[in-house]
Amino acid sequence: MSEQTDTPQYVISIDQGTTSTRAIVFDHSGSIVSTGQLEHEQIFPQAGWVEHDPTEIWDNTREVIGQALSKANLTRHDIAAVGITNQRETAVVWDRHTGKPVYNAIVWQDTRTQAIVDQLAAEGGVDRFKATVGLPLATYFSGTKIKWILDNVDGARERAERGDLLFGNTDAWVLWNLTGGAHGGVHATDVTNASRTLFMDLEKLSWDKEILDIFGVPASMMPEIKSSSEVYGTVHSSQLLREVPIAGILGDQQAATFGQAAFAAGEAKSTYGTGSFLIFNTGEEIVHSKNGLLTTVGYRLGDAAPHYALEGSIAVTGSLVQWLRDNLGMIRTAPEVESLARSVEDNGGVYIVPAFSGLFAPYWRPDARGTIVGLTRFANKGHIARAALEATAFQTRGVLDAVNADAGVPLSELKVDGGMVANDALMQFQADILGVDVVRPKVIETTALGAAYAAGLAVGFWKDLDECAANWGEDKRWSPQMDPAERDRQLRLWKKAVTKSMDWVDEDVK
Repeated sequence: MSEQTDTPQYVISIDQGTTSTRAIVFDHSGSIVSTGQLEHEQIFPQAGWVEHDPTEIWDNTREVIGQALSKANLTRHDIAAVGITNQRETAVVWDRHTGKPVYNAIVWQDTRTQAIVDQLAAEGGVDRFKATVGLPLATYFSGTKIKWILDNVDGARERAERGDLLFGNTDAWVLWNLTGGAHGGVHATDVTNASRTLFMDLEKLSWDKEILDIFGVPASMMPEIKSSSEVYGTVHSSQLLREVPIAGILGDQQAATFGQAAFAAGEAKSTYGTGSFLIFNTGEEIVHSKNGLLTTVGYRLGDAAPHYALEGSIAVTGSLVQWLRDNLGMIRTAPEVESLARSVEDNGGVYIVPAFSGLFAPYWRPDARGTIVGLTRFANKGHIARAALEATAFQTRGVLDAVNADAGVPLSELKVDGGMVANDALMQFQADILGVDVVRPKVIETTALGAAYAAGLAVGFWKDLDECAANWGEDKRWSPQMDPAERDRQLRLWKKAVTKSMDWVDEDVK
Protein backbone atom coordinates (compact mmCIF):
# COMPACT_ATOMS: atom_id res chain seq x y z
CA MET A 1 0.00 0.00 0.00
CA SER A 2 1.38 3.43 -0.89
CA GLU A 3 2.22 5.81 1.94
CA GLN A 4 -0.63 8.18 2.77
CA THR A 5 -0.56 11.73 4.07
CA ASP A 6 -4.21 11.93 5.13
CA THR A 7 -5.19 12.33 8.79
CA PRO A 8 -4.81 8.94 10.53
CA GLN A 9 -8.20 7.25 10.94
CA TYR A 10 -7.33 4.55 13.48
CA VAL A 11 -5.80 3.78 16.87
CA ILE A 12 -4.05 0.48 17.62
CA SER A 13 -4.07 -1.21 21.03
CA ILE A 14 -1.54 -3.74 22.23
CA ASP A 15 -3.29 -6.02 24.72
CA GLN A 16 -0.55 -8.00 26.46
CA GLY A 17 -2.63 -10.54 28.38
CA THR A 18 -1.99 -13.54 30.59
CA THR A 19 -2.43 -16.16 27.89
CA SER A 20 -1.89 -14.19 24.67
CA THR A 21 -0.83 -10.91 23.14
CA ARG A 22 -3.16 -9.11 20.75
CA ALA A 23 -3.06 -6.04 18.59
CA ILE A 24 -6.48 -4.56 17.79
CA VAL A 25 -7.13 -1.67 15.41
CA PHE A 26 -10.13 0.54 16.29
CA ASP A 27 -11.86 3.23 14.27
CA HIS A 28 -13.36 6.46 15.60
CA SER A 29 -16.65 4.77 16.52
CA GLY A 30 -14.81 2.34 18.78
CA SER A 31 -15.45 -0.56 16.40
CA ILE A 32 -12.88 -3.27 15.74
CA VAL A 33 -11.26 -3.06 12.31
CA SER A 34 -8.74 -5.91 12.58
CA THR A 35 -7.00 -8.13 15.12
CA GLY A 36 -3.75 -10.04 15.43
CA GLN A 37 -3.29 -12.58 18.23
CA LEU A 38 -0.68 -15.09 19.42
CA GLU A 39 -0.70 -17.24 22.55
CA HIS A 40 2.49 -17.61 24.58
CA GLU A 41 3.71 -20.54 26.62
CA GLN A 42 2.48 -20.98 30.19
CA ILE A 43 5.49 -22.22 32.17
CA PHE A 44 4.89 -24.16 35.40
CA PRO A 45 8.32 -25.15 36.83
CA GLN A 46 6.73 -26.56 39.99
CA ALA A 47 3.49 -26.38 41.96
CA GLY A 48 2.47 -22.77 42.59
CA TRP A 49 5.02 -21.33 40.13
CA VAL A 50 3.74 -19.60 36.97
CA GLU A 51 6.10 -17.96 34.48
CA HIS A 52 6.21 -16.42 31.00
CA ASP A 53 9.16 -15.83 28.68
CA PRO A 54 9.40 -12.02 28.26
CA THR A 55 11.36 -12.40 25.01
CA GLU A 56 8.58 -14.55 23.54
CA ILE A 57 6.05 -11.90 24.60
CA TRP A 58 8.04 -9.14 22.89
CA ASP A 59 8.49 -11.22 19.72
CA ASN A 60 4.75 -11.93 19.69
CA THR A 61 3.98 -8.23 20.19
CA ARG A 62 5.83 -7.32 17.01
CA GLU A 63 4.20 -10.18 15.13
CA VAL A 64 0.61 -9.34 16.13
CA ILE A 65 1.10 -5.68 15.19
CA GLY A 66 2.09 -6.88 11.72
CA GLN A 67 -0.92 -9.21 11.57
CA ALA A 68 -3.40 -6.48 12.54
CA LEU A 69 -1.99 -3.95 10.07
CA SER A 70 -1.80 -6.38 7.16
CA LYS A 71 -5.33 -7.76 7.67
CA ALA A 72 -6.73 -4.23 7.32
CA ASN A 73 -4.20 -3.23 4.63
CA LEU A 74 -2.92 -0.39 6.80
CA THR A 75 0.47 1.25 7.34
CA ARG A 76 1.87 3.33 10.17
CA HIS A 77 0.53 6.46 8.44
CA ASP A 78 -3.03 5.28 9.14
CA ILE A 79 -2.42 5.01 12.90
CA ALA A 80 -2.89 8.08 15.13
CA ALA A 81 -1.55 6.50 18.33
CA VAL A 82 -0.66 3.29 20.14
CA GLY A 83 -2.28 2.26 23.43
CA ILE A 84 -0.94 -0.46 25.72
CA THR A 85 -2.89 -2.58 28.18
CA ASN A 86 -1.46 -5.50 30.08
CA GLN A 87 -1.68 -8.28 32.61
CA ARG A 88 -0.90 -6.41 35.80
CA GLU A 89 1.43 -7.55 38.62
CA THR A 90 3.40 -9.85 36.27
CA ALA A 91 6.99 -8.80 36.96
CA VAL A 92 9.84 -8.56 34.46
CA VAL A 93 13.40 -7.70 35.49
CA TRP A 94 15.88 -7.05 32.68
CA ASP A 95 19.33 -5.62 31.93
CA ARG A 96 19.16 -2.02 30.73
CA HIS A 97 22.31 -2.48 28.57
CA THR A 98 21.51 -5.76 26.79
CA GLY A 99 17.70 -5.81 27.03
CA LYS A 100 17.84 -9.42 28.23
CA PRO A 101 15.60 -10.55 31.10
CA VAL A 102 17.54 -11.92 34.09
CA TYR A 103 14.74 -14.44 34.73
CA ASN A 104 11.36 -15.39 33.29
CA ALA A 105 8.45 -13.05 34.03
CA ILE A 106 6.82 -14.14 37.31
CA VAL A 107 3.07 -14.13 36.66
CA TRP A 108 0.44 -12.55 38.90
CA GLN A 109 -0.99 -16.02 39.71
CA ASP A 110 2.36 -17.26 41.07
CA THR A 111 2.45 -18.10 44.80
CA ARG A 112 6.15 -18.81 45.38
CA THR A 113 6.63 -15.58 47.35
CA GLN A 114 4.40 -16.59 50.27
CA ALA A 115 7.46 -16.92 52.56
CA ILE A 116 8.44 -13.33 51.66
CA VAL A 117 4.88 -12.19 52.46
CA ASP A 118 5.00 -13.98 55.81
CA GLN A 119 8.41 -12.47 56.62
CA LEU A 120 7.23 -8.92 55.79
CA ALA A 121 3.92 -9.42 57.61
CA ALA A 122 5.66 -10.56 60.81
CA GLU A 123 5.93 -6.89 61.69
CA GLY A 124 2.59 -5.12 61.24
CA GLY A 125 0.54 -7.89 59.63
CA VAL A 126 -0.63 -8.23 56.01
CA ASP A 127 -2.11 -4.72 56.13
CA ARG A 128 1.27 -3.23 57.11
CA PHE A 129 1.45 -0.92 54.07
CA LYS A 130 -2.24 -0.82 53.13
CA ALA A 131 -2.91 2.74 54.31
CA THR A 132 -0.23 3.99 51.90
CA VAL A 133 -0.55 1.65 48.91
CA GLY A 134 -4.15 0.36 49.19
CA LEU A 135 -3.09 -3.28 49.03
CA PRO A 136 -2.52 -6.09 51.53
CA LEU A 137 0.75 -8.00 51.49
CA ALA A 138 0.09 -10.89 49.09
CA THR A 139 1.92 -12.99 46.52
CA TYR A 140 -0.37 -11.42 43.88
CA PHE A 141 1.48 -8.09 43.60
CA SER A 142 4.73 -7.26 41.77
CA GLY A 143 6.76 -6.17 44.80
CA THR A 144 7.31 -9.60 46.31
CA LYS A 145 8.22 -11.01 42.87
CA ILE A 146 10.97 -8.39 42.35
CA LYS A 147 12.39 -9.21 45.79
CA TRP A 148 12.33 -12.95 44.96
CA ILE A 149 14.30 -12.38 41.74
CA LEU A 150 16.88 -10.21 43.50
CA ASP A 151 17.21 -12.77 46.32
CA ASN A 152 17.35 -15.91 44.15
CA VAL A 153 18.94 -15.14 40.76
CA ASP A 154 22.75 -15.27 40.88
CA GLY A 155 24.25 -11.80 40.74
CA ALA A 156 20.90 -10.05 40.33
CA ARG A 157 21.06 -8.02 43.52
CA GLU A 158 24.59 -6.78 42.80
CA ARG A 159 23.60 -5.83 39.24
CA ALA A 160 20.49 -4.04 40.52
CA GLU A 161 22.46 -2.07 43.09
CA ARG A 162 24.93 -1.03 40.36
CA GLY A 163 21.95 0.39 38.44
CA ASP A 164 22.14 -2.18 35.63
CA LEU A 165 18.68 -3.75 36.08
CA LEU A 166 15.21 -2.42 35.31
CA PHE A 167 11.81 -3.61 36.50
CA GLY A 168 8.41 -3.32 34.91
CA ASN A 169 5.06 -4.98 34.66
CA THR A 170 4.58 -6.11 31.05
CA ASP A 171 3.34 -2.65 30.00
CA ALA A 172 6.75 -1.16 30.82
CA TRP A 173 8.55 -4.08 29.12
CA VAL A 174 6.57 -3.56 25.89
CA LEU A 175 6.93 0.26 26.04
CA TRP A 176 10.70 0.06 26.61
CA ASN A 177 11.18 -2.31 23.69
CA LEU A 178 8.83 -0.45 21.34
CA THR A 179 10.68 2.82 21.94
CA GLY A 180 14.15 1.42 21.28
CA GLY A 181 15.04 -0.94 24.14
CA ALA A 182 18.74 -0.69 24.98
CA HIS A 183 18.99 2.09 22.38
CA GLY A 184 17.15 4.81 24.26
CA GLY A 185 13.96 2.98 25.26
CA VAL A 186 11.53 4.84 27.51
CA HIS A 187 11.37 3.28 30.99
CA ALA A 188 7.95 4.33 32.29
CA THR A 189 4.65 2.99 33.53
CA ASP A 190 1.26 4.50 34.30
CA VAL A 191 -0.42 5.13 37.64
CA THR A 192 -2.73 2.11 37.33
CA ASN A 193 0.12 -0.37 36.91
CA ALA A 194 2.22 1.42 39.53
CA SER A 195 -0.65 1.01 41.99
CA ARG A 196 -0.29 -2.82 41.71
CA THR A 197 3.31 -3.09 42.89
CA LEU A 198 2.94 -2.50 46.68
CA PHE A 199 5.33 0.45 46.20
CA MET A 200 3.24 3.45 45.07
CA ASP A 201 1.84 6.01 47.51
CA LEU A 202 -1.79 6.39 46.41
CA GLU A 203 -2.00 10.05 47.38
CA LYS A 204 1.38 11.24 46.10
CA LEU A 205 1.40 8.94 43.01
CA SER A 206 5.10 8.34 43.57
CA TRP A 207 7.29 5.44 44.70
CA ASP A 208 7.55 5.16 48.48
CA LYS A 209 11.28 5.07 49.23
CA GLU A 210 10.79 3.63 52.72
CA ILE A 211 8.78 0.64 51.43
CA LEU A 212 11.30 0.05 48.61
CA ASP A 213 14.05 -0.04 51.24
CA ILE A 214 12.13 -2.49 53.42
CA PHE A 215 11.78 -4.81 50.39
CA GLY A 216 15.42 -4.23 49.43
CA VAL A 217 14.53 -3.00 45.94
CA PRO A 218 16.78 -0.22 44.54
CA ALA A 219 14.79 2.82 43.39
CA SER A 220 16.93 2.91 40.22
CA MET A 221 15.07 -0.19 38.96
CA MET A 222 11.67 1.47 39.03
CA PRO A 223 10.02 3.01 35.96
CA GLU A 224 8.94 6.65 35.93
CA ILE A 225 5.27 6.97 36.91
CA LYS A 226 3.19 8.78 34.27
CA SER A 227 -0.52 9.37 33.72
CA SER A 228 -2.65 6.88 31.77
CA SER A 229 -3.08 9.24 28.82
CA GLU A 230 -0.09 11.21 27.51
CA VAL A 231 2.63 10.77 24.88
CA TYR A 232 5.37 8.65 26.49
CA GLY A 233 7.47 8.46 23.35
CA THR A 234 7.32 7.35 19.72
CA VAL A 235 7.86 3.92 18.23
CA HIS A 236 11.52 3.30 17.33
CA SER A 237 12.66 3.56 13.73
CA SER A 238 13.36 -0.20 13.61
CA GLN A 239 9.67 -1.07 14.13
CA LEU A 240 6.68 -1.28 11.76
CA LEU A 241 4.90 1.57 13.56
CA ARG A 242 7.97 3.84 13.56
CA GLU A 243 7.38 7.40 14.71
CA VAL A 244 3.77 6.71 15.84
CA PRO A 245 3.20 8.14 19.36
CA ILE A 246 2.60 5.71 22.22
CA ALA A 247 0.05 7.68 24.21
CA GLY A 248 -2.01 5.45 26.51
CA ILE A 249 -1.27 2.83 29.18
CA LEU A 250 -3.81 1.20 31.49
CA GLY A 251 -3.59 -2.05 33.43
CA ASP A 252 -6.04 -4.52 31.91
CA GLN A 253 -8.85 -4.21 34.47
CA GLN A 254 -8.70 -0.43 34.57
CA ALA A 255 -8.62 -0.44 30.75
CA ALA A 256 -11.77 -2.56 30.64
CA THR A 257 -13.48 -0.13 33.01
CA PHE A 258 -12.43 2.76 30.77
CA GLY A 259 -13.59 0.88 27.67
CA GLN A 260 -16.99 0.33 29.32
CA ALA A 261 -17.19 4.14 29.68
CA ALA A 262 -17.48 3.74 33.48
CA PHE A 263 -15.78 7.12 33.89
CA ALA A 264 -17.77 8.47 36.85
CA ALA A 265 -18.00 7.66 40.55
CA GLY A 266 -20.51 4.89 41.26
CA GLU A 267 -20.07 3.09 37.93
CA ALA A 268 -18.75 -0.45 37.78
CA LYS A 269 -17.90 -3.35 35.50
CA SER A 270 -16.83 -6.99 35.78
CA THR A 271 -14.36 -8.52 33.35
CA TYR A 272 -14.33 -12.29 32.83
CA GLY A 273 -10.93 -13.44 31.59
CA THR A 274 -8.24 -15.74 32.99
CA GLY A 275 -9.43 -14.39 36.34
CA SER A 276 -12.36 -12.07 36.95
CA PHE A 277 -12.20 -8.54 38.25
CA LEU A 278 -14.95 -6.22 39.41
CA ILE A 279 -14.00 -2.54 39.55
CA PHE A 280 -16.12 0.15 41.20
CA ASN A 281 -15.18 3.77 40.39
CA THR A 282 -14.95 5.91 43.56
CA GLY A 283 -14.09 9.12 41.68
CA GLU A 284 -11.40 11.37 43.13
CA GLU A 285 -11.87 9.86 46.60
CA ILE A 286 -9.59 7.15 48.00
CA VAL A 287 -11.88 4.61 49.71
CA HIS A 288 -10.25 2.01 51.97
CA SER A 289 -12.24 -1.21 51.92
CA LYS A 290 -13.52 -2.82 55.10
CA ASN A 291 -14.64 -5.91 53.17
CA GLY A 292 -11.58 -7.42 51.48
CA LEU A 293 -11.39 -5.25 48.36
CA LEU A 294 -8.31 -3.51 46.99
CA THR A 295 -7.94 0.26 46.68
CA THR A 296 -6.38 1.09 43.34
CA VAL A 297 -6.00 3.89 40.79
CA GLY A 298 -8.75 3.77 38.15
CA TYR A 299 -7.16 6.17 35.66
CA ARG A 300 -5.50 9.54 35.31
CA LEU A 301 -5.78 11.69 32.18
CA GLY A 302 -2.75 13.92 31.71
CA ASP A 303 -2.45 16.45 34.53
CA ALA A 304 -6.05 16.01 35.74
CA ALA A 305 -6.82 14.60 39.18
CA PRO A 306 -6.66 10.79 39.35
CA HIS A 307 -9.77 8.65 39.65
CA TYR A 308 -9.62 5.85 42.20
CA ALA A 309 -11.47 2.55 42.43
CA LEU A 310 -12.31 -0.41 44.63
CA GLU A 311 -11.49 -3.75 43.07
CA GLY A 312 -12.51 -7.30 43.76
CA SER A 313 -9.94 -9.66 42.25
CA ILE A 314 -10.77 -13.33 41.57
CA ALA A 315 -7.75 -15.42 40.59
CA VAL A 316 -9.35 -18.26 38.64
CA THR A 317 -12.39 -18.11 36.33
CA GLY A 318 -11.59 -18.56 32.63
CA SER A 319 -8.42 -20.44 33.54
CA LEU A 320 -10.63 -23.07 35.23
CA VAL A 321 -12.11 -23.83 31.81
CA GLN A 322 -8.55 -24.00 30.42
CA TRP A 323 -7.73 -26.45 33.20
CA LEU A 324 -10.65 -28.69 32.20
CA ARG A 325 -9.32 -28.56 28.62
CA ASP A 326 -5.56 -28.80 29.09
CA ASN A 327 -5.06 -30.68 32.37
CA LEU A 328 -8.09 -33.00 32.43
CA GLY A 329 -8.82 -33.30 28.68
CA MET A 330 -12.58 -33.07 29.35
CA ILE A 331 -13.12 -30.71 26.41
CA ARG A 332 -11.14 -30.02 23.22
CA THR A 333 -11.93 -26.31 22.97
CA ALA A 334 -13.01 -23.80 25.60
CA PRO A 335 -16.44 -23.04 24.01
CA GLU A 336 -17.38 -26.74 24.34
CA VAL A 337 -17.80 -26.21 28.07
CA GLU A 338 -21.13 -24.47 27.48
CA SER A 339 -22.74 -27.35 25.56
CA LEU A 340 -21.37 -29.84 28.09
CA ALA A 341 -22.82 -27.77 30.94
CA ARG A 342 -26.18 -27.60 29.13
CA SER A 343 -26.28 -31.42 28.92
CA VAL A 344 -27.44 -31.50 32.56
CA GLU A 345 -30.32 -29.67 34.26
CA ASP A 346 -28.29 -28.45 37.23
CA ASN A 347 -24.94 -28.98 38.95
CA GLY A 348 -26.04 -32.25 40.55
CA GLY A 349 -24.89 -30.98 43.94
CA VAL A 350 -21.30 -30.47 42.68
CA TYR A 351 -19.37 -27.28 43.56
CA ILE A 352 -15.85 -26.38 42.42
CA VAL A 353 -13.82 -23.84 44.39
CA PRO A 354 -10.88 -23.07 42.08
CA ALA A 355 -8.44 -21.80 44.71
CA PHE A 356 -5.41 -22.78 42.61
CA SER A 357 -3.51 -19.70 43.86
CA GLY A 358 -5.31 -19.47 47.19
CA LEU A 359 -8.46 -17.38 47.51
CA PHE A 360 -8.33 -13.73 46.43
CA ALA A 361 -11.11 -11.20 47.20
CA PRO A 362 -12.88 -10.99 49.53
CA TYR A 363 -11.19 -13.74 51.57
CA TRP A 364 -7.42 -13.32 50.95
CA ARG A 365 -6.62 -16.85 52.12
CA PRO A 366 -3.28 -18.04 50.70
CA ASP A 367 -3.74 -21.33 52.59
CA ALA A 368 -6.70 -22.34 50.39
CA ARG A 369 -6.42 -24.75 47.47
CA GLY A 370 -8.80 -25.91 44.78
CA THR A 371 -11.47 -28.39 45.72
CA ILE A 372 -14.44 -30.22 44.19
CA VAL A 373 -17.16 -31.06 46.70
CA GLY A 374 -20.54 -32.77 46.63
CA LEU A 375 -19.45 -35.68 44.42
CA THR A 376 -21.69 -38.74 44.26
CA ARG A 377 -21.93 -41.64 41.79
CA PHE A 378 -24.60 -39.55 40.05
CA ALA A 379 -22.10 -36.82 39.07
CA ASN A 380 -20.78 -36.81 35.52
CA LYS A 381 -18.61 -34.53 33.38
CA GLY A 382 -21.63 -32.36 32.54
CA HIS A 383 -22.05 -31.58 36.23
CA ILE A 384 -18.31 -30.82 36.51
CA ALA A 385 -18.51 -28.46 33.52
CA ARG A 386 -21.58 -26.74 34.94
CA ALA A 387 -19.95 -26.39 38.37
CA ALA A 388 -16.88 -24.83 36.71
CA LEU A 389 -18.99 -22.14 35.04
CA GLU A 390 -21.09 -21.58 38.15
CA ALA A 391 -17.91 -21.06 40.22
CA THR A 392 -17.29 -17.89 38.23
CA ALA A 393 -20.75 -16.54 39.01
CA PHE A 394 -20.58 -17.47 42.70
CA GLN A 395 -17.18 -15.81 43.12
CA THR A 396 -18.45 -12.65 41.41
CA ARG A 397 -21.41 -12.57 43.82
CA GLY A 398 -19.00 -12.63 46.77
CA VAL A 399 -17.10 -9.66 45.36
CA LEU A 400 -20.28 -7.73 44.52
CA ASP A 401 -21.52 -8.18 48.09
CA ALA A 402 -18.24 -6.64 49.31
CA VAL A 403 -18.57 -3.71 46.86
CA ASN A 404 -22.13 -3.05 48.00
CA ALA A 405 -21.07 -3.13 51.65
CA ASP A 406 -18.19 -0.69 51.05
CA ALA A 407 -20.08 1.64 48.72
CA GLY A 408 -23.27 1.76 50.77
CA VAL A 409 -25.33 2.01 47.57
CA PRO A 410 -26.17 -1.36 45.98
CA LEU A 411 -25.42 -1.69 42.27
CA SER A 412 -28.63 -1.98 40.26
CA GLU A 413 -27.01 -3.66 37.25
CA LEU A 414 -23.60 -5.01 36.28
CA LYS A 415 -21.80 -4.24 33.01
CA VAL A 416 -19.77 -7.24 31.89
CA ASP A 417 -17.04 -7.91 29.34
CA GLY A 418 -14.22 -10.33 28.52
CA GLY A 419 -14.12 -13.66 26.71
CA MET A 420 -16.52 -15.56 28.97
CA VAL A 421 -19.44 -13.16 28.41
CA ALA A 422 -20.06 -14.88 25.06
CA ASN A 423 -21.36 -17.78 27.18
CA ASP A 424 -25.12 -17.19 27.46
CA ALA A 425 -25.68 -19.93 30.04
CA LEU A 426 -23.07 -18.41 32.35
CA MET A 427 -24.44 -14.88 31.98
CA GLN A 428 -27.99 -16.02 32.78
CA PHE A 429 -26.74 -17.87 35.86
CA GLN A 430 -24.74 -14.78 36.81
CA ALA A 431 -27.90 -12.63 36.72
CA ASP A 432 -29.76 -15.30 38.71
CA ILE A 433 -27.11 -15.47 41.45
CA LEU A 434 -26.61 -11.69 41.64
CA GLY A 435 -30.30 -10.85 41.61
CA VAL A 436 -29.63 -7.88 39.29
CA ASP A 437 -29.49 -7.40 35.52
CA VAL A 438 -26.26 -8.27 33.70
CA VAL A 439 -25.50 -6.12 30.62
CA ARG A 440 -23.12 -6.94 27.77
CA PRO A 441 -21.89 -4.14 25.44
CA LYS A 442 -21.69 -4.39 21.65
CA VAL A 443 -17.88 -4.31 21.77
CA ILE A 444 -16.78 -6.88 24.36
CA GLU A 445 -13.06 -6.24 23.75
CA THR A 446 -13.31 -3.39 26.23
CA THR A 447 -9.80 -3.90 27.62
CA ALA A 448 -8.15 -3.08 24.29
CA LEU A 449 -10.77 -0.39 23.63
CA GLY A 450 -9.99 1.35 26.93
CA ALA A 451 -6.30 1.56 26.06
CA ALA A 452 -7.24 2.88 22.62
CA TYR A 453 -9.41 5.59 24.22
CA ALA A 454 -6.58 6.63 26.56
CA ALA A 455 -4.14 6.90 23.65
CA GLY A 456 -6.61 8.60 21.33
CA LEU A 457 -7.60 11.20 23.92
CA ALA A 458 -3.94 12.16 24.40
CA VAL A 459 -3.48 13.00 20.71
CA GLY A 460 -6.93 14.50 20.06
CA PHE A 461 -8.30 11.53 18.09
CA TRP A 462 -11.25 11.66 20.51
CA LYS A 463 -11.87 15.10 21.95
CA ASP A 464 -13.27 14.16 25.37
CA LEU A 465 -14.79 11.44 27.54
CA ASP A 466 -18.31 12.25 26.31
CA GLU A 467 -17.29 11.39 22.78
CA CYS A 468 -15.94 8.02 23.97
CA ALA A 469 -19.03 7.35 26.09
CA ALA A 470 -21.28 7.98 23.08
CA ASN A 471 -19.71 4.92 21.41
CA TRP A 472 -20.98 2.55 24.13
CA GLY A 473 -23.97 0.45 23.12
CA GLU A 474 -25.90 -2.35 24.81
CA ASP A 475 -25.84 -5.70 23.04
CA LYS A 476 -27.70 -8.02 25.41
CA ARG A 477 -29.25 -7.96 28.88
CA TRP A 478 -29.97 -10.87 31.22
CA SER A 479 -32.50 -10.48 34.04
CA PRO A 480 -32.77 -12.77 37.11
CA GLN A 481 -35.17 -15.70 36.66
CA MET A 482 -34.22 -17.90 39.62
CA ASP A 483 -36.56 -18.22 42.58
CA PRO A 484 -35.06 -16.27 45.52
CA ALA A 485 -35.30 -19.28 47.82
CA GLU A 486 -33.31 -21.39 45.34
CA ARG A 487 -30.73 -18.59 45.04
CA ASP A 488 -30.33 -18.54 48.82
CA ARG A 489 -29.95 -22.34 48.92
CA GLN A 490 -27.28 -22.32 46.21
CA LEU A 491 -25.36 -19.50 47.90
CA ARG A 492 -25.48 -21.33 51.24
CA LEU A 493 -23.98 -24.46 49.65
CA TRP A 494 -21.38 -22.42 47.77
CA LYS A 495 -20.24 -20.68 50.95
CA LYS A 496 -20.00 -24.08 52.65
CA ALA A 497 -17.85 -25.32 49.72
CA VAL A 498 -15.54 -22.31 50.09
CA THR A 499 -14.86 -23.19 53.74
CA LYS A 500 -13.76 -26.68 52.61
CA SER A 501 -10.96 -25.17 50.51
CA MET A 502 -9.38 -23.30 53.42
CA ASP A 503 -6.61 -24.39 55.81
CA TRP A 504 -5.17 -26.81 53.27
CA VAL A 505 -1.61 -25.45 52.98
CA ASP A 506 0.65 -25.99 55.98
CA GLU A 507 4.36 -26.76 56.47
CA ASP A 508 4.03 -30.13 54.69
CA VAL A 509 1.86 -28.95 51.79
CA LYS A 510 3.09 -26.42 49.24
